[in-house]
Amino acid sequence: MGATAVGKTSMAIRLAQHFQTEIISADSRQFFRELNIGTAKPNSTELSQAKHHFINSHSIFESYNAGKFEQDAILLLNKLFAEKDLLIMVGGSGMYVDAVCKGMDEMPEIDLEIREKLNQELEEKGLDFLVQELQNLDPDYANQVEISN
Repeated sequence: MGATAVGKTSMAIRLAQHFQTEIISADSRQFFRELNIGTAKPNSTELSQAKHHFINSHSIFESYNAGKFEQDAILLLNKLFAEKDLLIMVGGSGMYVDAVCKGMDEMPEIDLEIREKLNQELEEKGLDFLVQELQNLDPDYANQVEISN
């Protein structure tokens, strides 16, 4: 793991080649086919140098998150570990690496109507309105969360 552009991809490729294994990407933005700017995805040459998983594997129009990645990655890891003794996981998204290595807490299903309502309020009333709502409903969390995120 590490920041963008510190050489994770080239190191992972060298390791994968040395150990004749494959790479699992745990970067939360590189999954998405439509996100190509600012993601430092491996280029076609790099992708040809070692087999990568979870690069351009999903669309931003699909609901995909760390919990789903945990499930998908563990299924893939079980399959690959039947053939390989070692795999390389690389990425800049600590939550996604932790999801696979440490597991995720069980989360309730999200009511999509709530998400749609909040997105509509964001569009119509702005972020300041939602921040105020959060402060009214859960001041403790509002004081610790990164409001611009």
